[in-house]
Amino acid sequence: MTFPQTLADMLDNNAWKYPDDTAFVWNEQRVTHGQFHQRVSKLASAWKRLGLKRQDRVGILSQNNIEFQEVYGSCEISGFICATVNWRLAIPEMVYIINDGAPKVLVFEAAYAETVAAMKDQLKTVEHYVCIGGATDFSADYEDVLASGDTTGVPFRPRPDDTAFLIYTSGTTGRPKGVMLGQAGQVAAAEILGSDQRNSPADRLLIMMPLFHIGAKIIQLAQHWRAGMVVVQKGFEPKAIVECIAREKITVTHMAPTMVQTLLESPDVAGADLSSLRMIVYAAAPMPIPVLKKGLKMLGPVFQHQFGQTEGIGTTLLAHQHRPDGTPRDLEILTSVGQVSPRVSVRIVDDNGCDLPTGSVGEILLTSPGVMKGYWNNTVATLETLRDGWVHTGDVGKLDHEGYLYLVDRKKDMIISGGENIYSREVEEAVVTHDAVSEVAVIGVADEKWGEAVMAVVVLRAGKTATAEELIDHTRQLIASYKKPRHVRFVDEIVKLPSGKIDKVRLRALYGQV
Repeated sequence: MTFPQTLADMLDNNAWKYPDDTAFVWNEQRVTHGQFHQRVSKLASAWKRLGLKRQDRVGILSQNNIEFQEVYGSCEISGFICATVNWRLAIPEMVYIINDGAPKVLVFEAAYAETVAAMKDQLKTVEHYVCIGGATDFSADYEDVLASGDTTGVPFRPRPDDTAFLIYTSGTTGRPKGVMLGQAGQVAAAEILGSDQRNSPADRLLIMMPLFHIGAKIIQLAQHWRAGMVVVQKGFEPKAIVECIAREKITVTHMAPTMVQTLLESPDVAGADLSSLRMIVYAAAPMPIPVLKKGLKMLGPVFQHQFGQTEGIGTTLLAHQHRPDGTPRDLEILTSVGQVSPRVSVRIVDDNGCDLPTGSVGEILLTSPGVMKGYWNNTVATLETLRDGWVHTGDVGKLDHEGYLYLVDRKKDMIISGGENIYSREVEEAVVTHDAVSEVAVIGVADEKWGEAVMAVVVLRAGKTATAEELIDHTRQLIASYKKPRHVRFVDEIVKLPSGKIDKVRLRALYGQV
């Protein structure tokens, strides 16, 4: 076996070296690396029998389950592309993403059968519908499709430069962008994160973050880089998580800070044996110091912060660097997002792309062997974001004398609420369609539970009236519920810069603390 260059090589390697070791646990089901390899090979063969060619897309709309991992695996081991769909989105958003990615097959969980039926006539490229949990009047049963595959396995092998995953992330224009993640790039990212997390074949990883996001997926790949065990939970439910950690002797897990806070406040933690847990990887937002202190007291030095994007991994604040009771320098480091991970480089540049000196504030650029290949069907955005191998993150920050990276602001006006990325302009475009709204600006405001919450600052049309509840309900009809404003502030005029652009810095200063 040569050094893995594709995700297929990783799957082959694990099935060869550890055929009888557990790869996945899902409820009462335990699947070995050997069994997983057989099933995903057969599923890849089934896709070919349905007429799919190399680099055709297989879409999936599902909450976490073992089948989701198998659909991913069927694309990893062959040349197909797994195109995920966020089940939290509204139907118009799903339709756009599916049509843009143009899958020939759409796999969906039975819970979303009505959703798929409602949008089926709008989907332009889907030729085959496959339902996890039983056939419907318009779809085949997942297990029947898998059984139709050739027992000899994969129809063809992926190439290192093939795209493996197509994962959509919202852009500043409000239109989602499909991030193309390559076979070789994901192998590199798995190795890099596996190194930071100190993964080994003895580790037991618990995933409850949604698999349609890159966060959960890359954490899983990092674990399987070293052939460890992955326990899949459908979602986050504190009692079930505590019971799972104790029962399965979980060593590593991945949570958003809001989940950590909820877990620590759960009565189920008291008396539970969580001694096996050596690392909680958190991302998407900083950990509030009070929560961190409580967590360290209850669980020990287990917290590790990772910063990056779907487009590329970035920095890590290692577990031993979390010292909230330490020196002033320790506390300063806790306000950072850590230092670059192995094989990752960071630059801070000005508006002309010139490197800035230590301590200067500018745009954060990242590069590594794991950066994206580009945006699907969007050459302009690719050229804007990926230049000379460097991902222009749109985030503004600075590096200190020891290479710690500090986030200062977000060029893209992104709001991080409960671990989910919400883009201001997308919410603004939904709010302004209400006939009583003349102008709107959306900002993130501090929220004890969610980290940030969405606030809409609204100017009403002359002679028109609307309540906050009406605007929130209107917005909910157009975009996913988690993106809707939690607060609405009515004003006579929205503050602007001399250029005429909305002054969001001033808006945050005025209304950022609810």
